[in-house]
Amino acid sequence: MHACPLRSAGTYSAPLMALPDTRTSQPGWLRQCGTRLTFFWPLKMIGTTLGMTGFFLAYFWVLRHPLSSPVVMPVTSVDRWIGFCPVALPLYVSLWVYVSLAPALLNTRRELFFIGMAALAMSVIGLGIFLFRPTAVPPAAIDWTHHSAFAFLKTVDASGNACPSLHVAFALLAAVWIARVLRQTGAGLLPRALNWSWCVGIFYSTVATGQHVVFDVLAGVALGGVIAVVSVRRV
Repeated sequence: MHACPLRSAGTYSAPLMALPDTRTSQPGWLRQCGTRLTFFWPLKMIGTTLGMTGFFLAYFWVLRHPLSSPVVMPVTSVDRWIGFCPVALPLYVSLWVYVSLAPALLNTRRELFFIGMAALAMSVIGLGIFLFRPTAVPPAAIDWTHHSAFAFLKTVDASGNACPSLHVAFALLAAVWIARVLRQTGAGLLPRALNWSWCVGIFYSTVATGQHVVFDVLAGVALGGVIAVVSVRRV
């Protein structure tokens, strides 16, 4: 019998070479979000600007031309418990940063299309309700001359177009889409909690600034929640 050549005396057997590890570590969630901001940025910038401009033109036209007298929304004990809190104003106006952040973090045209259609659908439904079934917030017993920061808000945005609160609906739409991005990028508990805290803070600010009552908030949650979930599931 012949000995196996690989085991014969004096035969050199090279050690097995380890295969190179081709796996690459995934960038951190913050870096991924930064990269997402660069995708289609001209489209995002132009689309968000045109969308907001069109919304405000329609919003203020409906505010000044309702088809019937506005129904005054009832004030609940929860509204009285929350009360008026001037320091909530920055949270209230931060909505427009928040809603701009949601599309800015998306990285496909399909996602941008669906969030755009969701915003359009919500605007059409909300403004349609304001036009045919207008509502208003009861006047607050507050001397606004002592709160100069509210002067512009109270001059431009009257107490109409109350229920459902589109402020709340758009905040919830943004929160759901941002939460989806944070899951995709592997963000931890803290950024996810901050996202929802910002959203809830905007909810609170709509009542604390006297712009809405609790019933408006609940209706806004219903409108925004349904459209947000449907739009995300379509993607």
